[in-house]
Amino acid sequence: MRATDDAATEDLLRWVRAGDGVSFGLLLERYRNYLTLLARLQIGRRLQGKFDPAVVVQDTFLQAHSKFDQFHGSTEAELVSWLRQVLASRMAKLVRRYWGTHARDVRLEQELSEELHRSSNALGHFFASPDETPSQEAARRERAVALANALERLPEHYREIILLHEFQDLSFPEVGRRMGRSLDSVKNLWTRALTQLRRLLGEFA
Repeated sequence: MRATDDAATEDLLRWVRAGDGVSFGLLLERYRNYLTLLARLQIGRRLQGKFDPAVVVQDTFLQAHSKFDQFHGSTEAELVSWLRQVLASRMAKLVRRYWGTHARDVRLEQELSEELHRSSNALGHFFASPDETPSQEAARRERAVALANALERLPEHYREIILLHEFQDLSFPEVGRRMGRSLDSVKNLWTRALTQLRRLLGEFA
C-alpha cells in the first residue's frame, strides 16, 4: 500500500522502518502544527519570544530523522511522546544558549519534557466533554493535534488571544496590554476567536 496523508500512523511507522522516506515525511508533517504550538508556548514562557517556533520544530525533525533508530515504539502514543522528548532536547539547547551556558543539563531536559506533556494535556482538555473519564488519553491526544491544526488556520490575532488567555493564563487586561487593545476589544475578539475555533474543530471531528 502506498503512503498517503490519511494512512494510519501505525502503518506509516511500519513503512518507515521498511525504508520508505515518503512515509517518514508524512509522519512528521502530521505533527508539525502540534509541535510548533508546544514550542511556541514554551518560547513564550521561558525565552520571551526570542526564537522562531517553526525553526525549533524543523530542528526537531532533523534530530528525529537522525535518531530514529533510537525509537522502538509502534503506536501513535509512543511516537508523540518520543517527538516531545526530542523537542524538549532542542528546547533545552535554546534555553542554554539564551542564558549563556553550554553544558548539557539532563534535569532541564526532563523539566521541559514534563512541561510539554502538561501543555499537551491542556490542549487535549480544551473543549473536552465535562463527563469525560481521565483514562481517555488517546482521545485527548487526538484532540490536541486537531486543536493545533485548527489554531493554525485561525487569523493570527485570533490565535494569539486564545494562546495568551487560555494557555498562558493571562487575564484580559494583561492580554489587552500585550496586544495593544482595550478591554472591551479584547473580550469581543476572544468571543469571535472561540466561535471560529469551534467551527474549525467541527470540521476535524
